[in-house]
Amino acid sequence: SMGNWLVNHWFSAAVLAAWLGINIFLFTYYFLFFDRDERYFYTRTILGSALAWARASAKCLNFNSMLILLPVCRNLLSFLRGTCSCCRRTLRKQLDHNLAFHKLVAYALALLTAVHTIAHLFNLERYNHSQQATDGSLAAILSKMHLNGSNKWLNPIHSNQTTVEYVAFTTIPGLTGVIITLVLILMVTSSTEFIRRNYFEVFWYTHHLFIIYFIGLVIHGIAGLVRGQTEESMEKVHPRRCAEFLVHKYKECRHDCCKEPEFGSIPAESWKWVLAPVILYVFERILRVWRARQKVVVTKVVMHPAKVLELQMQKKGFRMEVGQYIFVNCPTISFLEWHPFTLTSAPEEDFFSIHIRAAGDWTERVIDTFQQQKLEMPRIEVDGPFGTASEDVFLYEVAMLVGAGIGVTPFASILKSIWYRFQHNDQTLKTKKIYFYWLCRDTGAFAWFNDLLASLEQKMAESGKADFLTYRLFLTGWDTSIANNAALHFDTATDTVTGLRHKTIFGRPRWDIEFSAVATAHPRSVVGVFLCGPEALAKALQKSCHQHSSLDPRKVKFYFNKENF
Repeated sequence: SMGNWLVNHWFSAAVLAAWLGINIFLFTYYFLFFDRDERYFYTRTILGSALAWARASAKCLNFNSMLILLPVCRNLLSFLRGTCSCCRRTLRKQLDHNLAFHKLVAYALALLTAVHTIAHLFNLERYNHSQQATDGSLAAILSKMHLNGSNKWLNPIHSNQTTVEYVAFTTIPGLTGVIITLVLILMVTSSTEFIRRNYFEVFWYTHHLFIIYFIGLVIHGIAGLVRGQTEESMEKVHPRRCAEFLVHKYKECRHDCCKEPEFGSIPAESWKWVLAPVILYVFERILRVWRARQKVVVTKVVMHPAKVLELQMQKKGFRMEVGQYIFVNCPTISFLEWHPFTLTSAPEEDFFSIHIRAAGDWTERVIDTFQQQKLEMPRIEVDGPFGTASEDVFLYEVAMLVGAGIGVTPFASILKSIWYRFQHNDQTLKTKKIYFYWLCRDTGAFAWFNDLLASLEQKMAESGKADFLTYRLFLTGWDTSIANNAALHFDTATDTVTGLRHKTIFGRPRWDIEFSAVATAHPRSVVGVFLCGPEALAKALQKSCHQHSSLDPRKVKFYFNKENF
């Protein structure tokens, strides 16, 4: 399946290979440069190879800081995706891996920061050691050169009382280094899936520390504490010829090596790397503000059980596709916070909708605000839609859809859209049969989805197409009282827990049984398997697809598609 993956994800694979290649090249090239270049001969006398480690990691830090903003320019990416509507859908889809790439670059930044910091701790230790040395070694002599004139110093530490803490908190590189490292740690730790899902505000506000990161990054190298020998000094007193003259000073020196070497700083260059992406990002934010100012009309508000709010909206020129999402802002609650929601309406409907469940302060306040509105609707701003449509679902005769937990949300749009297309004999729709598997701990927060399934089922039954959709609900977090209750009502046609015709199953699905059943029912079909849910489930489904696909080309085949909503 690796070859298969490469065919579908050639673009992602190319981007990854290029990214990795450039990182390796930059690191190796600059490591060797600073480890061998003779302008840094004297610097290396004091620092050793820690110089090369610090400089090489610095180059890669600049490169990755340049990339980190690009994947989050969602309006610009969306525009890019629009302009390549002629290119293969696989390419458009791969622009949706933007956040995966953003995370990858962030992990690289974290790793490189560790390398860079450790290297500089060694450097400080060595600078300090040579400053205090009295053994007449070359390193000791070089460290005393600040006494001979302003341009002569090589060792930034000029006193014997300097400590690492002193350098870290009183010099520009020290202080900015400490600040941007702390900022990076805060941003990485507050963006775990758990925090994003349950405390989105914490993630949202902490992430805006990126402004401080970029300011710190640009200032960080300005002081130029790490120095090398100047070009003109190299011509006059080349270290290969003249280094020994520094150690053995002659009283009456007439040699052309008697002049002392002069040193200059490595110029700060982070700003050159990050200038263009920062300008693009500023442009992106202006675009967001502009797009958000277009008026959104809330046409209907529905309160579902378990504190779920459904908002139906209209906005001029808004065109959605299945599986897309929008960002929502409610200025009365917070000016700054934008929250992502999967669209639950079908493109065929004359409105677009989202379902907001209570998870965190912002969502609870939105729900309360809409519950209490008597006179006028709170204003809503919308940015989007984003993401590539999950159009693949329509391409298979038989589709197995699996939604786990909150992952059922996109299937609201997909199931409705399939049904609309099916009714109107849409020629682009190949689907003849859908199997839908819904896994959740308890249906509480998804009662609205139940209602949707029930109404779809009713419409299908009325038009004599009841067998178009088969679905099962797996309650994975069931307790015994529900199970006993279910056992008593086992003979009723609709189900006790959800009021749906097809039986609710307690526990997890046994995929081998489910796949065998589908394979038996459709011995010659190509079956598309779609998941919106956790990674562990993806692995299990992928395995089942593999095991149950027939080797005979005329017989049943299962293709796995993981949707990242």
